[in-house]
Amino acid sequence: MLRILAVGDMHLGRRPSRLPEGLTPRAGELGPAAAWQRIVEEVLRENVDVVALAGDLVEHEDDFFEAYRTLRSGIQRLIQADIRVFAVAGNHDSKVLPRLAREVHDLRLLGSDGRWESVTVESNGETVTLWGRSLVPGRERDNPLEGVSFERGPGVNLGLLHCDRDQPRSSYGPVSTVELQSAGLDGWLLGHIHRPDSLEPPRPFGYLGSITALDAGEPGPRGPWLLEISRGCCERVEHWVLGPVRWELLTLDCSNLGDPEEVEHRLLAACRKLNETLDASRRPPEVVGLRLRLEGRTGGTAEILAHLERPEYREELPVDPRRHFFVDRIETAIRPQIELEQLAARADPPGLLAGKLLLLERPESDPERRAFLEQLRRRLEPQASEATWRELGHRSIDEDDLARWVREMGLRLLDRMLIQREEPDATHEA
Repeated sequence: MLRILAVGDMHLGRRPSRLPEGLTPRAGELGPAAAWQRIVEEVLRENVDVVALAGDLVEHEDDFFEAYRTLRSGIQRLIQADIRVFAVAGNHDSKVLPRLAREVHDLRLLGSDGRWESVTVESNGETVTLWGRSLVPGRERDNPLEGVSFERGPGVNLGLLHCDRDQPRSSYGPVSTVELQSAGLDGWLLGHIHRPDSLEPPRPFGYLGSITALDAGEPGPRGPWLLEISRGCCERVEHWVLGPVRWELLTLDCSNLGDPEEVEHRLLAACRKLNETLDASRRPPEVVGLRLRLEGRTGGTAEILAHLERPEYREELPVDPRRHFFVDRIETAIRPQIELEQLAARADPPGLLAGKLLLLERPESDPERRAFLEQLRRRLEPQASEATWRELGHRSIDEDDLARWVREMGLRLLDRMLIQREEPDATHEA
């Protein structure tokens, strides 16, 4: 058996974002450098033969010295164990990785001139030919497979590439799925997109994903992929979940709450169930950030949120002393106990609001829905452009985000309206 560990986007020099204030001093210990150290330790323990790095090892050119120290120490340990290391450059490190490869002598950079290069590795009676091409400055927009014809090498032939798949206008190695699949290789190990694909034997194909979660937009398992080559083909693929930081989208059903306080018990029960799943990981995370989505039919949304939006939960949830859980954001999709359609038939303010919420549930192509969101966008854009928010970096308001924000705020407001209408008039009682 020949074993290859394929490593996706690393981004050495970057720090994980949106950590609680209490974890900020540890950001450097929880980032890509820590994930790389975990990878090296597991590789040595599992007797891997080859490590293949799919680009974006470094976040910025300014991170040369930090990346140099981190990479060199790990690669030296691998080389001392007779493990070979190959890499291609990505869009973040197209300038700095060739410099690093010259300094870290045992790191073999493939296709550093923008042309395809192959290397053949033999171990335990099995053979793999690895094809690689780096992104090079000034040629990032080139289709890496245009005009290319591979002359297959010995054994299993695998491609290692940093590219943007099925994005023809991309500035970073645009290539189509059809081109990759028809190139004549036995599989593709891709870098650039941080969300991993599901790589399956005998023809592993897809994005490896990031080695650890770098921000809240990267939920789910993160880590490298182990490929086992046996009897002349890729017989087994395993995702090594190693990231020290994990983000999870956690759905909480708030239906039939006897008391709003009960939602805290439901949250902790859901976290403990998730914690059991994390314990089964190869290397469980040290930190787990949660994006909560509240669903179900109930009243008293404001009271439920008051229990979940406690400041201490933003810092840490009492789930497991071995692991730091915290709540980053709460999105509510709780619906009133009265059907929106029933409310929308009324001519009062709750009825008008229910009608707008139903409009958001129509297909994205619906002209009324699009006109409504465009009207909201025009009203919000001037506020988003104010100097107060300039340092946060202004960007155009995304339609999906806008619909989510409006739906969430609308449901909260509708819940409050209905509660106020049910409350007795204090002035009348007096």
